[in-house]
Amino acid sequence: MDHTLERLLVRHALRLSVPAGPAGDGAGAALRFDAALRTAGFALSSPLLGELSGRSSETVVEVARWALEAVRERVGDHVRHHTYFLDFPHNVPDTREFWLECVRKALEDPEAREAVEAQLSTGVLNLLTLPSYGRCPHTYEELLAAHAELTPAAGDRLTVLHLGGAPEEETGALYLSLAGAVTPLNDEHLADLAVLAAHCADGPQPAEIPVRENRAVVNAARLRAGAAPLLDTVTDVLRLACALSGGDVTLRERTRFRALSRPLRRALLAGLDGVVAGAPEKLADVGPHREAWKRLGERLHPHEYPAWPHAAGVFAVARGEVLVPSPDARVEALLARGDVPGAAELLAVTPGRLFRALDRLLRSAADEAGREAVLAAAERVAPRVAGRVVLSVREHLQNRHDRSGAPRRLFVNRGGSAWVTADTRRDLPRDAQRRLLALVDGETRRRLPPPGRVLVDPGILDVALPLSGRASSGGFGVLPRGSVSAVDGELLRFFMYWKEARRTTDLDLSALLLDERYATISWLSYTELTTVEGRHSGDVTEAPDGASEFIELRLGAVRGTFVVPHVHVYAGENFEEVAESFFGYMLREGEQGGRPFEPRTVRMKSDLRGPGRVALPVAFRRDGEGRWHAHWLHLCLRGTPSANRVEDHRVSMAVLLRGAVEHAPVTVRHMVGLMRESGAEVTEWSGGPVPEEPVTYLGLGRPGGLAPGSRVVTPENLRDLVPA
Repeated sequence: MDHTLERLLVRHALRLSVPAGPAGDGAGAALRFDAALRTAGFALSSPLLGELSGRSSETVVEVARWALEAVRERVGDHVRHHTYFLDFPHNVPDTREFWLECVRKALEDPEAREAVEAQLSTGVLNLLTLPSYGRCPHTYEELLAAHAELTPAAGDRLTVLHLGGAPEEETGALYLSLAGAVTPLNDEHLADLAVLAAHCADGPQPAEIPVRENRAVVNAARLRAGAAPLLDTVTDVLRLACALSGGDVTLRERTRFRALSRPLRRALLAGLDGVVAGAPEKLADVGPHREAWKRLGERLHPHEYPAWPHAAGVFAVARGEVLVPSPDARVEALLARGDVPGAAELLAVTPGRLFRALDRLLRSAADEAGREAVLAAAERVAPRVAGRVVLSVREHLQNRHDRSGAPRRLFVNRGGSAWVTADTRRDLPRDAQRRLLALVDGETRRRLPPPGRVLVDPGILDVALPLSGRASSGGFGVLPRGSVSAVDGELLRFFMYWKEARRTTDLDLSALLLDERYATISWLSYTELTTVEGRHSGDVTEAPDGASEFIELRLGAVRGTFVVPHVHVYAGENFEEVAESFFGYMLREGEQGGRPFEPRTVRMKSDLRGPGRVALPVAFRRDGEGRWHAHWLHLCLRGTPSANRVEDHRVSMAVLLRGAVEHAPVTVRHMVGLMRESGAEVTEWSGGPVPEEPVTYLGLGRPGGLAPGSRVVTPENLRDLVPA
C-alpha cells in the first residue's frame, strides 16, 4: 500500500489514524517508532503512543514505515544534503584564495592545463571550466564522518503527531475542509484536493464550494464517478475542461486540451448549454478567456450536437461572430460619462466586483452626492459579499495612506511575481474611509461564530490570514505572506536543495544584508564565501542526483537590520521545470555541532515554485530591542535568462523588501480583536493546563488535552478563520 491518504492527514493535520488490527504488545515497537521520529524533530502524543502500544508489533512497524517517510519529507530529510566544503561551517576558505587554488589544481591537471592557460592569456577565466570547481570533492559518507552528532538543546523543534480517528472519517473531514474552503488553495493543497475528491466522490459533499478552482477539481472527480458537475457560470465549464486535461484550473497557465471521450464531451456541452439557457447574460464571461474557448471548441466539436444551441453560442462569442458587451465595458462607459452612481448600481449586481471597485468609484465621484451613492450601494450589498473579499477590502483600506510620506504600492500577481511603484492615486476622503472600515469590520464581526472561550497562542497573533491561494508555498512551518514570527536561536542556517529534471541546472543560494534604510552592507554567496556574519557552504553547479547549498549566520554578529536569503537560477531549468527544489532554515545554539543538515533543527521548509528566476521566500529583521523576526514574503523576481547573481539584483530586492515590510496585512490579531468585541472571552495561552470545557484554540501548534468539541485553528487550517 502507498498510504497516500494517510500521508495527507499527516501533512494537513499532523494526525495518525491507527488502522484496525489485532490487539497485541506493541509497546517496544511504539517506543522505537517514537525515538526514530525524534531524530527528525517529531514525537508521538501520549494518546497515540498508548494506542500503538496496544496493537501488534507488525501493525506498529507498518505505520512507522510510511509515517517516518512522510515526516522526513515534510522537513526535507528525504534526500542527501551534501556540501562542497567538507567541514562547513568551519574551515571555509577566503573566496579569492579558493578560486586561485582551483586554478592551481587545473594547471596541474594535464587534461585541463592547455584550455586554462588559453583562458588566462585573454585575461578572463570561466570558473565553471575548472575541473575542481562546482563538484563536491568528497563522498557523502566522508561528510558524515567529518561531523559529530548533534548535541540536543532545549530549543530543538519537537512537533507532536496526534491520534486520529477512523481513516475514512478523517479523510472525509479533510476533503470537506479543503473542498469547502472560502479562500483559494495553494498548488500543493489543490493537488491534495484532487486526490481526496477522487476518493470521496461517492461520499458526503460540502454544502457549498465557493472557490471556483476547488469546484473544478471536485467536478472532475464527480464526472469520472458518473455524477453531474456543479456549474453555474460558463467559466466553471472551462475550468472543468482544464481539470479533465490535467491543466491549470486557475487559468493562469495555458492548458493543452486533450482529446476527450464522447461522454465527457456531451457532459461539458450539456452543462454549458444549461448555464447559458438559464442566464444568457453569462455569455459576457467568455471574452476574458476567448483563446482558451477557441482551443476547447476544437476538442468538443459543438457543431456535432445541434440539441445544445446555447453551448454553440459560447464558441460563436469566442470567435467574434456574436458580440456581447461585457459588464466591464458598460461600467467603463458610465464612468467615462461621469455617472459614478450608475456604475455603482451596475456593479452592485455582482457585489464582490462592487467592493473591489470601491476605491476607484470614490475617487471618481464628482461630489458628495456621488460618494454617498457609492457608500450606500456598498452598505446595501455587504451581506452578500464573500468574507474573503470583505477582508481583502479591509487590508486595502488599512494600507491606504495619504501621499505626504511618498507611499509605495506593493503588487503581487497570482504567480507570486511582485513589483513596487509610487502610489499616485488621489487620497480617499477620510470620512468615507472610516465609514468603509466600520462597514467591513461590522460585517466580519456579524459572521463570526457564537462567542465563547478563546485560547490564543501569542505566537500566532501576527500571522497574516491567507486571503489568496498564492499567499504561501507548500512545505513545513510555512506562514502566509505578510506574517511575522519570532526567531530564537544563536545560529541561523539556510538550506536549499534542487534536483534537475532534463538539463544541467545551477541554482545558487545567497543572503543579502541590509541596514535600517535598506542599503546594502554585505552579502554571502558563491562570490563572497565568508563575511563577519557567516559562511557559505560552497558553489555546486549541477544536480543530476540532487544538490544542496547552505549559509550560516551568527545572528549576534550581523551588522545591520535585515537578512534576505534568496535563490537564483544561474543556469538551466527554472523553478517550475526542476524535478524538485526547496528552501528552508534551521536554528541552532552555538555549540550544538552536528551535520550541515539536521532535521530536528528545521523550522521551515518551503517549496520553490514560481514563474521568475529569483525566489525570495522570507526575510529576517532585527527590531529595536535586538530581537529577530521572520517576515514571510513568498515572492519572485523575473531575473535574467541566465547568470543571475545577488550583485545584479540587490537594489531591486531592497525596493521589493521595503514595500513588503511596510505593507500591513489582516492578521489573526485583528480577528481576535473582533472576537473580543463580539463578546468572546479571550485568554492568551503559552502552555500549561487547558480548560476542561470546549474552547476555540488559535496557535502555531495543537496542544494536547483539549476537551472534545474544541475548535482548533493552526497554520495548517488558518483558512478556517476567514468567515464565509
